[in-house]
Amino acid sequence: MNDAVRKIRDFYAMTPGAPIYQKEFGYYVLDRWISEGYLKPRSQVGDYDAYLRQVFGFDENAVQMVAGVGDCEAAFFPMFEEKILEDRGEHELVQDRAGRKVLYFKGRRDGFMPQYLDHPVKDMESWERDIKWRLNPDQPERDAQIAPSLQRAKAAQERGEAISQLVSGGYMYLRSLIGGEALLYKFYDEPELIHDCMSTWLAFTDARIACHQQTVSFDEVVFDEDICYNHGSLISPDMIRAFLFPYYQQLFDNMKRRNGGRKLHIMLATDGWCEPVLELYQSIGVDYISPCEAASGCDVVRIGREHPEMLISGGIDKRLIARGGDELKRHLEYIMPAMRARGGYIPTCDHGVPEEVTFEKYMEYRELMKGYCE
Repeated sequence: MNDAVRKIRDFYAMTPGAPIYQKEFGYYVLDRWISEGYLKPRSQVGDYDAYLRQVFGFDENAVQMVAGVGDCEAAFFPMFEEKILEDRGEHELVQDRAGRKVLYFKGRRDGFMPQYLDHPVKDMESWERDIKWRLNPDQPERDAQIAPSLQRAKAAQERGEAISQLVSGGYMYLRSLIGGEALLYKFYDEPELIHDCMSTWLAFTDARIACHQQTVSFDEVVFDEDICYNHGSLISPDMIRAFLFPYYQQLFDNMKRRNGGRKLHIMLATDGWCEPVLELYQSIGVDYISPCEAASGCDVVRIGREHPEMLISGGIDKRLIARGGDELKRHLEYIMPAMRARGGYIPTCDHGVPEEVTFEKYMEYRELMKGYCE
């Protein structure tokens, strides 16, 4: 067992005082740092993730993720054709892979929040005509697509690494089908449509994960949910209980039953102020939260104290990384000694590192973190 694997196992075990596993949530700023000459161009590096780990002093990868059942949107097969529908000067209207009409800056797809103008599901007719058949779990092409990832995960598991299953969370999935505002009306006006969408989600997700579990068992399942914003949950607790939890509970039960006795951790991945929904999600077995957005009021020390069984990742304020200096030092001194003593914590920027963070400030942050984690 190498150091990175030992650290991730101590994380899952919530071992107090153990060395902390170091990684980053992600980056929006890499193109800028590359253009400024701080990082090599992607074309010059074979494994860019490994290169970034070396540059920033992160641990070796110790969690192998399996995909194939969706993330920010459903895992359609086939996906919609991505095509430009209209040129709008500085912007272009695009049909994306999920069948949505999206307004992007011309020629750019990343590094900013696009504007979603239309979604494919309007009613039961459009759901059945355009979408439902794309979530058939038995298409042989799906097995071929996921086979290389499963073999990498199997080899990683034999080395002692943790295995993670990424899932499109129910709210994220519904929002990608219907749109955030329209979805709120559908909960009241067409609940039968929502339940049919979620029944299909469960049948698809469970069948695909059952296939994956023939090759590997899982240490964690990551629900890409994004159900919170800066004032709490985007839908009510009653909606969560009625439209999400029955399907989640069945999936969790089935995964645990098939998992070969290995403990399964369940992560709620959501931006925003997540604290109001933590007890609600804990009631169905969720025991891991990320990225704990400080800008929305999340405080990982408080969350760790009030939810002592909860694994936590994230929580380092991106704004203070950008400022650096004494503000950043005070921020880390508040968080890191307390969370290392507690255990069960992986510090990361509370979302992707934004463009306003200079390379120098990020390296200042990384040097400070090494003193707390090693």
